[in-house]
Amino acid sequence: MFGHVAPRGAFDVNGVRVCFAGGEVRFVGEPGVCRGVLVAVEDDHVTIPSALFFSLEDGGVHFGRAAVLVNMTQPPLTRQIQLLEHEVGVQLLERAGGTVRLTPAGVTFLRAAEDILRRAQAATLAARRAVRAAAGTVTPGLIAAYRFATLPRVLGAIRASLPDVHVVLREMQTVDQLEALAGDRIDLGIVRPFAPRSFAASTLLLQEPLVLAVPVGHALAQDADAVPLTVLQGQPFIEFCPSETRYIYELIAGRLRAEGVAPETMLTLSHTHSILALVDAGWGLALVPQSAIRLGYANVVFRPLRDPAGLHAELHLVWRRESRHIVANTVREVVMEAFAAALPPPPRTPD
Repeated sequence: MFGHVAPRGAFDVNGVRVCFAGGEVRFVGEPGVCRGVLVAVEDDHVTIPSALFFSLEDGGVHFGRAAVLVNMTQPPLTRQIQLLEHEVGVQLLERAGGTVRLTPAGVTFLRAAEDILRRAQAATLAARRAVRAAAGTVTPGLIAAYRFATLPRVLGAIRASLPDVHVVLREMQTVDQLEALAGDRIDLGIVRPFAPRSFAASTLLLQEPLVLAVPVGHALAQDADAVPLTVLQGQPFIEFCPSETRYIYELIAGRLRAEGVAPETMLTLSHTHSILALVDAGWGLALVPQSAIRLGYANVVFRPLRDPAGLHAELHLVWRRESRHIVANTVREVVMEAFAAALPPPPRTPD
């Protein structure tokens, strides 16, 4: 029971000028401006609820205009209103002396019905956009240290392709993201490489070399050239925690063992920015992903490694294998496409 009127800003209905603005239709004509009906716009049409709303003029109900607006003749509309009163169980209209007015109960009902229909229309439009995977909410996880390296690219890609998607970001370590993903508390994760999980699928997003972080007053901070790992021999060293950041800990520790280099470990920490805070305070040196340079510690100098082979940190996008979250699946494709250009080309195979 909905009529459709094209929203041209202003149009005529039976000689009465009708203006559309701000989600409301107003009738402008004799004897003046009248209260109209709430509407919603979808696919270039104004949808007008039929039996619940009436054209009000000088406090009275104008059945003729209401009937025209909902593409009905007046008798069926009158019958609809009578059925509505019967269903509600109270009198909504007073009919006396040739005029029809809303009762106090009718005024209350009208206001509540307007709010319900407004919400229903909004829910309908949201559902249609969600089916098109163009709107909704998605909750990704992200390693805190990578918010400078990846966050602008992730959010920029989503905003450019899916402007109606609301992003609720959660900063977590990899192990916490995997637990949250399994528990359906996040929809996607941006994580370090991890041991296979039955519920999770993943793809490589980013590779970056590790660099040496040096306190500004240290002798190694005086030169910008690349340095070999052997410079760490016997040096005070701040390293990643082997339990909470297992991937990057093993990446560094394995290479140091292979090179026969043994720095003096001062502390183990889980977060890159905590490690750099101690380097900044002069506690020691550290190996960190290159993106950590963006964290902006004033008293830390970063030196490239002379032979960084095997010392590249990876970042992966992870999601639930059986995900039915249409919006999250679309966001996943957008994020993968945004990072594709940053990945190195695949190795060439011999001819």
